[in-house]
Amino acid sequence: MLLVATDATISCGQVSSTLNPCISYASSNGANPTTACCSCVSSVASAARSTADEQVACKCIKSAPGGLNAGNAADIPFKCGVNIPYAISSSVDCSKIC
Repeated sequence: MLLVATDATISCGQVSSTLNPCISYASSNGANPTTACCSCVSSVASAARSTADEQVACKCIKSAPGGLNAGNAADIPFKCGVNIPYAISSSVDCSKIC
């Protein structure tokens, strides 16, 4: 059964397109994300104002295509100075975000 958060104001499409500048860092062994990536991460964090929004963003990020460097992807919020209420990880349970 697929459950969709009906009170979310952001979509996975919006999250994916906004975070596109982070793909090169998340799929490489680079030292730091770009300024553009950090700006985009901040934008997504600001747009995710409700629990439903945060769950949508989490699920979208979690469903990113393979080939990403898990360590780099997980470090993006920290390296960009952006706080999000979940870990960037394939094992995170997005439904537990509250």
